[in-house]
Amino acid sequence: MNKVILFDGECNFCDSSVQFIIKRDKKVLYKFAAIQSDVGQELLRKHNVPANIDSFILVDGEQCHYKSSAALRVCKNLTTGWKLLYCLLIVPRPIRDYFYNIVAKNRYKWFGKRDSCMLPSPEVKKRFL
Repeated sequence: MNKVILFDGECNFCDSSVQFIIKRDKKVLYKFAAIQSDVGQELLRKHNVPANIDSFILVDGEQCHYKSSAALRVCKNLTTGWKLLYCLLIVPRPIRDYFYNIVAKNRYKWFGKRDSCMLPSPEVKKRFL
């Protein structure tokens, strides 16, 4: 398990984000797990993720990144111009996370919520833990 993206499996926006990443992760670097899953919960405990982080987490080896830092680090390995967003890491984290938190706080209201985690198609199922 090198690079694992933990996401809110009940969030429509998070589900769309996972699908977006899968389509642009041509090197197949990322695996995925819902935060609500047993694997997700195990990784949260292993990396001492604060309880208030519940939307997007990147576990990269022994390092764990949250919020905007996680999203921008993922962009680094995507195809086309999405790599350029990685440069935004130069913006101080409090500023980046301010905007990230607005979306995270309103994600259910703006994009909706599922009753359960999405079921991946057979071709991408192997990328889910």
